[in-house]
Amino acid sequence: MITSLSSSALNLMNTANHKVADAAQTITSLSTAKDELGSTEISSNSILNPLLSLKEAEIESSAAVKILQTEQETLGSLFDAIA
Repeated sequence: MITSLSSSALNLMNTANHKVADAAQTITSLSTAKDELGSTEISSNSILNPLLSLKEAEIESSAAVKILQTEQETLGSLFDAIA
């Protein structure tokens, strides 16, 4: 069970990292894209999804850390009970 908690936290952290990388790539491509007149205006609709992905990644990373903290506390309590 404890190993699966670590695995879940690691998978969640990896998912969050991928979301951050994808969102950063999208934001970068938006800021370098130019229209016919050479303007680099970015519409609020096109940047909203990557920003939401960044927020999701932040929440997922926080959840992964809390999973690892809970696992560590559980292990500590288990070792205290054994001792």
